[in-house]
Amino acid sequence: MKIKHLTFLALAFAMGNNPVFAQKGKPLFPEQPGMVSYTFRKSLAKDAAATLDTLKSLGIKDMEFSSLFGKTAADLRKLLDERGIKASSFGVGYADALDKTQEVGQNAKILGAKFVRVAWVPHQGAFTLAMAEKTVADFNQIGKRLKDEFGLTFCYHNHGYEFEKYEDGTLMDYIIEKTDPKYVSFELDMLWAFFPGQDPAALIKKYPGRFKLVHMKDLRKGVQGNMSGGTPVENDVALGTGQLDIPTILKAAKKSSIEHFYIEDESPSYATQVPQTIAYLKSLTY
Repeated sequence: MKIKHLTFLALAFAMGNNPVFAQKGKPLFPEQPGMVSYTFRKSLAKDAAATLDTLKSLGIKDMEFSSLFGKTAADLRKLLDERGIKASSFGVGYADALDKTQEVGQNAKILGAKFVRVAWVPHQGAFTLAMAEKTVADFNQIGKRLKDEFGLTFCYHNHGYEFEKYEDGTLMDYIIEKTDPKYVSFELDMLWAFFPGQDPAALIKKYPGRFKLVHMKDLRKGVQGNMSGGTPVENDVALGTGQLDIPTILKAAKKSSIEHFYIEDESPSYATQVPQTIAYLKSLTY
């Protein structure tokens, strides 16, 4: 972990002092980005404390956790508090959100999270209207309980398959429009909107008040998308080196209701790509 820690610092320093990343004009993304725990899933599972030290050294102060990594929520919260890091969102599986809502809500509150997020609707084959209808009913139920009992905001994270055509739009439109905005919000995953052929910036503009969170990630150049909701993790690349128009998406996001911006990099190259992504974000200007 110490070697990886030094690698992060060296790369961050080098990129931060590279004239290629020199700023001109008003910064587009002046804040420090947050981080999705899944990016560091292997190292967090091995040594959560040391990994959080590395994240702190990168300036990360905001995280979304999709696992407790074998710890209690209280133990994980203690490690976070000791490093001045907050867990603003807690990701769980669909079944737990639906069937263990009280436990999920309690853990989220202990972590200090404001949001609870689900990122996958279990399904076989193509996503259908019937599936979307059940999803809407379940999400409204989950969201109401989390809001009424715990004061938490429930969010659904798109994963690509929801963009099947439906009437004049998609089933993602159906889910957004049929869920109750008092109880259900959304987390935009840039890559998983782009991958099935959608425009992430246009989606934000269409629903400026529904998205509260965003996963910032980029797709390797040359990779063709589809409706599967899956692609090899090696296709996650550092922001600004892939196919997505990151500045345009961020400009739309800045004018929306999005509160938290998390880096997510599922690739095995995250040790080099995360510092590159942070440097890229700092380089962006209007």
